[in-house]
Amino acid sequence: MTGTVADEARQVPAEEAGFLRLDQHVCFALYTASGLMTRIYRPLLEPLGLTYPQYLAMLALWERSPSTVSEVSERLGLEPATLTPLLKRLEQAGLITRRRDETDERRVLIEPTDEGRALREKAKAVPRDLSCAIGTDQAELAELRRLLGDFIDRLKGATSRE
Repeated sequence: MTGTVADEARQVPAEEAGFLRLDQHVCFALYTASGLMTRIYRPLLEPLGLTYPQYLAMLALWERSPSTVSEVSERLGLEPATLTPLLKRLEQAGLITRRRDETDERRVLIEPTDEGRALREKAKAVPRDLSCAIGTDQAELAELRRLLGDFIDRLKGATSRE
């Protein structure tokens, strides 16, 4: 049986078995890492009263406010239809306001409330706590962000050519 690998009761050529293995796919590694990161963030965000997607939305708004729904949607890579219920929950929690743009009523402007801005101070500990939880330092995380940023740019380039 040289040159083949057993694969669910059928024989697969060895060269095919290598690149069709689940653990050889970057997409699976990213998917797994994303799920694990979300799980690690859960207890870090619980004292803030935020879910992970809500935390990302607040990060975007702390950086740039007021923002439109479409701007936040683009920054987070979420469809507006997915983002809107999340924003409604943040509004109900008293962390953001949503209002129609006076110059263009089609646009909805979002910004943190005073309570939402105060939450930013509490959130400053989250990156440090994350680093401790996964046993890495800020330099390692910065390098990973750089590599992933480059990879994301390549993915965006590939999808824009479709």
